[in-house]
Amino acid sequence: MAKINAFDDEVVGRIDASRALGSCSTLMYIYEIEPGGSSSPYHYEYEEEWLLVLAGTLVLRTPDGEQTLARGDLICFPAGPDGAHKLVNRGASTARTMLFSANRTPAVTVYPDSDKIGVWSDAGDADGQIFKRATAVPYSDGEDGWERDTGPWPS
Repeated sequence: MAKINAFDDEVVGRIDASRALGSCSTLMYIYEIEPGGSSSPYHYEYEEEWLLVLAGTLVLRTPDGEQTLARGDLICFPAGPDGAHKLVNRGASTARTMLFSANRTPAVTVYPDSDKIGVWSDAGDADGQIFKRATAVPYSDGEDGWERDTGPWPS
């Protein structure tokens, strides 16, 4: 059976622990954040996310402001705008975190600072599709005649 040591295994970018250990229902990543670095842009998702600080200290930005997190701190980010977050390493040493959530697709991430939305079709879709919200179109765009279509509908 495969194993990962969350404290000692080498991290290059991130460790996709869920994939390495064969999980289908939970996403789990181990990240290292270098001094001056950030985990990601300020964002929220429509799934609850959990964060455990394994080493170092980080500054967490949320809708309520900033707070410092240290080794052993565990945070739950609720789904939706109230769970928006960003981690920044303002310390002198590398920080290590473990982030985990449910593995459901499609996954949607909202980036309020840049007014973008990201959509991932599956957990392995590292790039996904990122859209500026200003490019949104009406529901009926390109669907001429849909409101007059009365069937027949397949059963």
